[in-house]
Amino acid sequence: MGRTDIFIIEYKLHGQPKSFIIRAKIMRNEDAWHWASCDAGIAPIPKPGKPPLKVVTKPQAEKYGITDVKWRETAALDWNDSY
Repeated sequence: MGRTDIFIIEYKLHGQPKSFIIRAKIMRNEDAWHWASCDAGIAPIPKPGKPPLKVVTKPQAEKYGITDVKWRETAALDWNDSY
């Protein structure tokens, strides 16, 4: 199966579960923490194709109540499979 470049990020904001879907070329734990901060309204969302002005780190995000950040790649669909 090929890569989809679509990721699901789940996190908690002040104990409340949150999740969102994002398209990115790569995803690492550091990226997930930063994107969770963007989704929570702590960090500005960067313009497409440009790096963020300042990346929010895990310790910084935790100060604003973000915890339990997890991410996963979505499954690629193969539309050519016959059933």
